[in-house]
Amino acid sequence: MGMALNRLADEDPTFRIASDPETGDTVIWGMGELHLEIIVDRMKREFNVEANTGRPQVAYKETISTTADVEHKYVKQSGGKGQYGHVKFRVSPLDYSVPVEDLPKNTKRVDGMEFINNIKGGVIPNEYIPAVEKGVREAMQRGVLAGYPMVDLQVDLYDGSYHDVDSSEIAFKLAAMYALKEAAEKARPVILEPMMRVEITVPEKFLGDITGNVSSKRGQIEGVDDREMVKTIRCIIPLSEMFGYMSSLRSMTEGRGMFSMEFARYDVVPQNVADDIIKARK
Repeated sequence: MGMALNRLADEDPTFRIASDPETGDTVIWGMGELHLEIIVDRMKREFNVEANTGRPQVAYKETISTTADVEHKYVKQSGGKGQYGHVKFRVSPLDYSVPVEDLPKNTKRVDGMEFINNIKGGVIPNEYIPAVEKGVREAMQRGVLAGYPMVDLQVDLYDGSYHDVDSSEIAFKLAAMYALKEAAEKARPVILEPMMRVEITVPEKFLGDITGNVSSKRGQIEGVDDREMVKTIRCIIPLSEMFGYMSSLRSMTEGRGMFSMEFARYDVVPQNVADDIIKARK
């Protein structure tokens, strides 16, 4: 499939392809839905390649909205040496107001997670601290609501215990994984969705219809600019509401509307939308 897409992209400068690392999808861009349908048909006819096509998956994420303390003791005994790992930590929404370069020495912030080592007196030996952090990071790969990756967490490891014989890196890693899942469930988890900064340019007579349509898409209008004989609407709209928008815009504007969009930020989804997302993932 990759070879077929690259050949078609070489022939058509308006056709682009990319791979989404978060969803694993191959994403294709073109001049409109009809253009993309023709591309898919050519793949089948000229290269004998069939592809399952559909709307791109939205790269939702999960986070927490409050603080929670949690304790988990992982103990396993089945003859011979057992497994023992015991952690206590506090999870909080990550505060980005403190720059990375100003963080204390016991704090590490990487890829949307800040890990604080507040262990005192060796209640957890230093050799097991990296295993705790690794367990937290692995648990964050699958959120508790819909299985999307978790981001923007601060984890403050402040207590625990170990066993001279039975403690191991894997025991502390598993203890941290179970603890993170429990903490996330207690800390009011929410789903985040990508929001796009959109500019829509239309003749003035269509302004009312377009602004109403933006509102129906949970959009936030930031302003309207005059540009010669047209109006440009600046707004923020969830990515999930933008699929197929070019076709509907052309329909509403007699083919005279245009738009551009770029990623703006992640926002918490409304509860009714979150319920639908969770239901679809079950």
